[in-house]
Parts: sequence; C-alpha cells; structure tokens
Amino acid sequence: MLIDGYENDPLIAAEELLALPGFWAAYLLWMCQTEEHEPDPLWFGADEADTDAAYEALTDEERWPVFRIPFADGHSVVIVGRNFADELGTEYFISHPEWDRHGYLATIDGHQAGPGLSWRELMHIAGTPAPEVPGVHAPHVRLLLLLPALGDSNLPTEAAALIGDALIQVGVAEDRAPGLADALLHDHPLWEPAEWALPSLSPLSGTEQHFPGILHCDEPSSPRCGIRLAQGITREQSDRLARALGTWPTP
Repeated sequence: MLIDGYENDPLIAAEELLALPGFWAAYLLWMCQTEEHEPDPLWFGADEADTDAAYEALTDEERWPVFRIPFADGHSVVIVGRNFADELGTEYFISHPEWDRHGYLATIDGHQAGPGLSWRELMHIAGTPAPEVPGVHAPHVRLLLLLPALGDSNLPTEAAALIGDALIQVGVAEDRAPGLADALLHDHPLWEPAEWALPSLSPLSGTEQHFPGILHCDEPSSPRCGIRLAQGITREQSDRLARALGTWPTP
C-alpha cells in the first residue's frame, strides 16, 4: 500500500484485523485508564491473550496497519499505525485524490496533537460510508475507530447511548456497554474536550487566506486550532470538504 508521505514505510491495509477477538480491547483500552481504575480487557469481552495478540498486530514494526474510512464526495479518513521501533504512534488524517497534502486531524504518541474531530463531524463521517471505495463501511465500526480523535465539550445527551450501542455490536456485553461508553467519552487521557465553531472572518482576511465553513477547535494542542483543516486546497475543495463533514448541508 502506498500513501503520500509514507512511501518508504511498510504499510498494509489492515481492515482484516478488525475480526481479531481482542481488537477493540487493544485499540481502545488505553482510553479507559484512570488513576482509580486499571482497564481490563474483559470490559470488551476479550481475554489477555487475545488482546496481546491484537496489540502485537497493531504495533508490528514490519507491517504498519492502515484503516481506511471513505466518506462523502471522495474523501477518506485514514488511520495509520506509525510503528517506529522507538516510538509508536497513530496518525489520523483526511485525504482526497485531488489534494496535494493530507489534512491532519490528530496524532496519538508521546507528542500528541488533538482533538481532531467534533462530535458532529464524527457522527457524520461514521454515517456516510462510500461502499464503492475499499475500506471500513459499517457505521458502528467507523464510529469506534474514529473515537480516539474526538474531543468535544458539547456532547449531546444521546452520545453515550450511541457509543454503547456500537460497543454492543462489536461484542461488548449489554450490561457493560453503558459504563464503558461513558469512560470512552469523558476524561480523554491525552487532551481536554474542546469547543468547536465556525471561524470568524476579519474584514481584512479575505477569502483567499481564510475559507469559512469548516469547524475550528479552540484547544491549543489541536492541529485544527486556528488553521484550516487542509492546507493548499481551493475554495471549491474547501466547500466540498465542509459539506462532506456535515458542516454545511448539501445543496
């Protein structure tokens, strides 16, 4: 697999890893870590051996996993496990065949950057699959894969129920899902919940420098704080991205 910026890295399409019994524990368990509670793979219905096997696959230095989440109008969220021997990390970015550069959402590693998605964007991307493009298409799986990039201080009341339902669909016990969903949505271990809003245009800024229409984040650690999500794209491409993210309605 080839992705711009990763030409010399051993990338593989990793959607098949989703079927591993310990996948969701290996992928999401770190988000449940608190000072009071050590997370347990059993919360996800997995044992330690299955979780360890999935974690080894996700962090393989010779096979960097890539999860593709295609959504509206040719856009895709791409999740790359950046498995350097001395520094594991995960990159979340948006790509489009017409763009020269990726639009970065979040980085999870020792120098983390995030959040990268608002709740509104997360739900819209999860719910607008593009089945004609290779990748992950089940909305509940897309929702959980994108969850680590979320950071939103204005979650709707139904957020926990929606995450809980997604967890049940991937094998979490019904009595365990509500508490686990709450843990995943609150107290992110790497960044604070953020406010998301449309940018305010200065009378001097001009549309050539600053396109309205895509939400910005107020969290200083976010790649989306004070800059456009995707650099170097045209006004028309920015408008298409805004609609694909659910910021603007489709005309």
